[in-house]
Amino acid sequence: MKTFTERFGTALENQLAEVSEPTLGNYRASVLICKKAMTKLKNYVSSYAFENTEEEINFFKHIKPRFYSKYIYFINVYNFLVQRPVGSETIQQDYINMHLDEVKTFFDHNRLFYAYYRSGMTQLDDLYYTRGGFDVHAELEDFEEDEQYSTSHDYKLSKIMANEQFQEYLNRELTRLNADPAALIQPFKHPAWTATQTDAIELIYALKSAGAVNNGNIDIAELVTIFEHIFQFELKEYYHKFTDITRRKKDVPVFLNKLKDGLIRWIDDKMGL
Repeated sequence: MKTFTERFGTALENQLAEVSEPTLGNYRASVLICKKAMTKLKNYVSSYAFENTEEEINFFKHIKPRFYSKYIYFINVYNFLVQRPVGSETIQQDYINMHLDEVKTFFDHNRLFYAYYRSGMTQLDDLYYTRGGFDVHAELEDFEEDEQYSTSHDYKLSKIMANEQFQEYLNRELTRLNADPAALIQPFKHPAWTATQTDAIELIYALKSAGAVNNGNIDIAELVTIFEHIFQFELKEYYHKFTDITRRKKDVPVFLNKLKDGLIRWIDDKMGL
């Protein structure tokens, strides 16, 4: 299963990258791409027998939410753009803040499970991410009817992941709305970021934590927006990528160490050391 789902996930990312320009049409195309991918994933699993409980948990905790969260996220953004009012900056701010409040309400409503997810705990994984563990007290709107392809919490987890990404999107929109128009002037040719998106997130969080920009008095969302503007690409799921960084088993600051090693080599070459 691991080989198939990794290959399948890479194919999905590549398809989404082809429509990554943030337009209404591309967000709609992304919804359709994700929906098609979800159908393929479900068809594959329907004829697959999990080798053990650990593999079943991994699928419903990591693999399925990876696909479903993207689908939910793109639907959220598409609906946000379709319903976005035309009006003053205040009207725009109110609209964005309304959606941010809705996301916050969702997180507050699910604060116990959200804390379980954020903390990386695993004690209840057997209950949350194996089939047949449906709790009659769970919210019905967060449970799919197909019990052979659902657990009590995999859909809820997908919604959490999608709302985290949607929250990031809304904060970027708010930052752009409040930006000084003069700061959007483009007096230079934008360079291309040729490292990975995870590398970019590692650098951004390092700049924030070290107080290297505005003495640290700047939001991560604003730094992400600045980075996106300079390099002209969208940094997706930056909170998830940062969480992945913190969970590295050995060397946590991989990109920072790579920068350090590269600088030392460059100095040695230039100084003839």
